[in-house]
Amino acid sequence: MSTTTKKDIVRGKRYTAEEKSKIVSFVESHNTANGRGGQSTAAKKFGVSQLTISTWLKGAGKTGRNSKADIKGSIGKGSIQSKLAALLTLGQDISKLEKELSVKNAKFNSIKASL
Repeated sequence: MSTTTKKDIVRGKRYTAEEKSKIVSFVESHNTANGRGGQSTAAKKFGVSQLTISTWLKGAGKTGRNSKADIKGSIGKGSIQSKLAALLTLGQDISKLEKELSVKNAKFNSIKASL
């Protein structure tokens, strides 16, 4: 019967700050473009568990989601950096939604004019 020593324990892969940043950025851009699903897509693409990505997002002051509760949670808590990151994310979301609204308004006005 063998005994397990600290040397025998397999440790998970360690990621550099650059790798973490790249994955967090990917999640944010995916969520901005698609609304959600960034964590699961990143997990598959980069071979990192969703739990690990979630931990990195929380550490970066992000949640991986864009819900009202997440936005409220970033107001009044955390560092200035996390608040600025939340503002940046909100600004990007607003820009995307304004573009979508503009397209829908144009379609609406076109159909309305044809009546």
